[in-house]
Amino acid sequence: MTVEQAVSLVTAADEEAKKACKRRWDSIAKPLNSLGKLESYLIKIAGMTGTSAISLKKKALVVMCADNGVVEEGVTQTGQEVTAIVSENFLKEQATASIMCRETGTDIFPVDIGIATDTNIINKKIAYGTRNMTKGPAMTREEAEKAIMTGIEMVGELKEKGYKIIATGEMGIGNTTTSSAVVSVLTGLPVENVTGRGAGLSTEGLGRKINAISRAIKINRPDPEDGIDVLSKVGGFDLAGLAGVFLGGAVHKVPVVIDGFISAAAALAAVRICPKAREYMLASHVSKEPAAAMLLEKLELEAALHCDMCLGEGTGAVALMPLLNLACAVYNGMSTFQDINVEEYKPLA
Repeated sequence: MTVEQAVSLVTAADEEAKKACKRRWDSIAKPLNSLGKLESYLIKIAGMTGTSAISLKKKALVVMCADNGVVEEGVTQTGQEVTAIVSENFLKEQATASIMCRETGTDIFPVDIGIATDTNIINKKIAYGTRNMTKGPAMTREEAEKAIMTGIEMVGELKEKGYKIIATGEMGIGNTTTSSAVVSVLTGLPVENVTGRGAGLSTEGLGRKINAISRAIKINRPDPEDGIDVLSKVGGFDLAGLAGVFLGGAVHKVPVVIDGFISAAAALAAVRICPKAREYMLASHVSKEPAAAMLLEKLELEAALHCDMCLGEGTGAVALMPLLNLACAVYNGMSTFQDINVEEYKPLA
């Protein structure tokens, strides 16, 4: 199957299922809409899955891991070797995201989609890292499409295993650089406005990062109307894989949770490829990265959490899971007004 063929399968969210979920919430013996976003998230999930019978007991975090050739330009504080080290730590419960997964009952699936060395994690490697985007396209269009399909197929595999919701994460030294490039192209905003310090760049390092992104965009001239073209020219394997996960959520009708800035950049690319994919996304938190809030506005999504997080790895997405668990517990377990013989609340005029 090609990306185009997969995207052709996407349909709009189920409005009748959303209405049924809203009726259930309104029948529960509590003030109307009093759980706010906890209610709206489940209503969205009903539309995504096509049913008001909601269970999120089996949860997954997919972490796309890859290296980026642009690190040659001095845009990072650490070297590429860190990507492989942290990626393998996910399986040892020695990375932040894996510890958070353990505590929230979320299974973690780290995927080597383009790390510069061989690793012990799930092997879906397209190549040993991308090329330096300041000297030409980061990858070919065929490589980008293969990475996107990897994400789409990953969602299908997890759904077959019974997973009901998927959080997105990434690991790749240099990927705030590629993400800023993708966001600048897709939004038309100046590079300086969408580029932050990543994992702790100095002012001088930030200048090199902005310069590298500007050169990459000028040299490659990615088409902002073509999400695949943008990902292939100034993106990374991790971003393309994540875009595929978001598209896969829409194809397979599985809710997918956006993490922070990098994940949201991939989500925006996915929406450019398939606008209906937005209906299958949930926003977790507002990242501390400069353009994070703007990205959520572009996606027309509101996040539940404001924690000043900017770690990546899927940490923000996983942090949303306990809230969703609480919402499900009330939604599925609480008595209705009819059960306790109390008159229902009525919407105020």
